Amino acid sequence: MSTSRIVVTGIGASSPIGGTAPDSWTALLGGASGARTLEHEWVEQYSLPVTFAAEALVRPEAVLERTEVRRLDPSSQFALVAAREAWADAGAPDVEPERLGVDFATGIGGLWTLLDAWDTLREKGPRRVMPMTVPMLMPNAAAAAVSMHFGARAFARTVASACASSTESIVNAFEHLRAGLADVVIAGGTESAIHPITMASFASMQALSKRNDDPAHASRPYSADRDGFVMGEGAGALVLETEEHAIARGARIYAVIVGGGVTADSYHITANDPEGRGASRAVTFALEQAGVSPDDVTHINAHATSTPVGDPAEYTALKTVFGDRVHEIPVSATKASTGHLLGGTGALEAIFSILAIQNRIAPPTINLTTQDPEIPLRVSGEPIPLGDGPQLAISNSFGFGGHNAVLAISTP
Repeated sequence: MSTSRIVVTGIGASSPIGGTAPDSWTALLGGASGARTLEHEWVEQYSLPVTFAAEALVRPEAVLERTEVRRLDPSSQFALVAAREAWADAGAPDVEPERLGVDFATGIGGLWTLLDAWDTLREKGPRRVMPMTVPMLMPNAAAAAVSMHFGARAFARTVASACASSTESIVNAFEHLRAGLADVVIAGGTESAIHPITMASFASMQALSKRNDDPAHASRPYSADRDGFVMGEGAGALVLETEEHAIARGARIYAVIVGGGVTADSYHITANDPEGRGASRAVTFALEQAGVSPDDVTHINAHATSTPVGDPAEYTALKTVFGDRVHEIPVSATKASTGHLLGGTGALEAIFSILAIQNRIAPPTINLTTQDPEIPLRVSGEPIPLGDGPQLAISNSFGFGGHNAVLAISTP
């Protein structure tokens, strides 16, 4: 086991509020919303009860080569876009292929490829189904695409733990580097699941906001009148490496991954444990691995999806760990701006957490009208200064199936 610190040297993102990580961050600080009315014919064709979502601001086909678009599901396309940005941002590290790894996650995988192929089979027969259908739809396709693009031969691993996927993937990358399995890892997550099937299913379970007349204000974590989450899409990618490797090549260091916690609720396939036991253990594990106290935490990027049940369960978990001090820590619920990227959300929010402690400012939580009195966290519709001194953030992600994943991130 390596004693080296694990540092972040590159970031990349394609999100509903920006085509790059810097653009997404600027938009987030400016209070932007990525939620918009969907302009697809299938919305009316299937009479969907929810007619809006947070689609990526920049489509991957505007960035990738035509052959890449043809051979990759949109989820893998977003992954490649974000990974390329992160790699370039890290200065394109000179690393042996056998010492470069990939940990890239998804919650669902190649949904569009799978269901388009089913339509083709049903309407035109088996001879018209593309030979690349299975390689495009498999959940590990994004990790494979990133691995092959950069020639990563140490490993290419995929986590699929619903909305906790990409945070868990970054935790895995942290542990793989500490275990000495690689010197550099490209980590993150992706999702492209704004599809009539998922929109209908989430709406049927009463999970989505129904504010069709006002999409931009639909995602409102912690507001007393919140009514569900907003579907999002995109990807986030980070370049992680051992501190020795980063220093040796003169790399810029954004932040240090100091700990990670992964647990399971074993409670319900879709509902959070209302007592937040698994979530609180994940936070505790991340802080214990970092060797820090809850009193050292200066910022929290909450999972906070804007659902009536999920938001208070996370608050209960945080109160268990931090006690009354949780009411003093600046909290950001960035899904208010981006919507919920499912398997891509944790990586995007890890990037926001890194930039928050680097710039010493907690991003705003937009659409916070009347704060739920049962969730008295320190949130604001305006950015909150984090002050001087060392910064330590935690970034939470929780997923269907009872998955909990938490990152602890510090300034260098």
